[in-house]
Amino acid sequence: MLLTSLAIAKVVEKNGFHASYVAGLSLGEYSALTYANAFNTSDAIEIVKQRGQIMSEALPAGTTSMAAVIALDASIIAEVIQDIDDVTIANYNCPSQIVITGKKEAVEIASEKLKEAGAKRVIPLNVSGAFHSPLLEEASYQLENVLKQYPISKPSIPVVYNISGKEEDGDLIDILVKQIKSSVYFYQSIEYMIDQGVEAFIEIGPGKSLSSFVKKTNRKVPVYNVENSAGLNKMKGLLKDE
Repeated sequence: MLLTSLAIAKVVEKNGFHASYVAGLSLGEYSALTYANAFNTSDAIEIVKQRGQIMSEALPAGTTSMAAVIALDASIIAEVIQDIDDVTIANYNCPSQIVITGKKEAVEIASEKLKEAGAKRVIPLNVSGAFHSPLLEEASYQLENVLKQYPISKPSIPVVYNISGKEEDGDLIDILVKQIKSSVYFYQSIEYMIDQGVEAFIEIGPGKSLSSFVKKTNRKVPVYNVENSAGLNKMKGLLKDE
């Protein structure tokens, strides 16, 4: 995923499109940072490989889970789950889709309560663990040790980070260590970039999930998906027309 995203991004750049801001969701943040020259590509490959191994081994199999909550305000979700131990919000994907994460039984209890609170649906996700939760505290220390082995540069393009949904001035290692155990503020990132004057978004790589999140966050801002030459040509034609 990292290499595919970077390769496509370079092709988009060679066609005359240059990013004013970059962002990515979870693993995608590493693609964004590598594109912004915070890591060199070979180091980024090793980092994400080790990050994936750390996260996959962090929690006993079958003990944790995640679920997408559909059409329920984030403030209500936070209120419902605040008294349930070992469950928290993982991803703010878009205003109509919030993901919860935690121990399996806690997520199941929370799911039922969220349905009672008015959620349209609560969908269990096919994932191997409770990502972006405090349960990955120990894993975050392991990731910190990995990151310290590689040179990291200041990004050459403004990066909007998962941990806050805005730019950050702090140490990049601290930011990425916090990222795997904290909520991902994706739709807040989109809103931040729009507030900074971003007029269009280009999703790089396979699938259209992030394009969907952008559209559900703000339908007035154009968003394009480039995963192959057809997507590239379509984007070029539409942007030329505009």
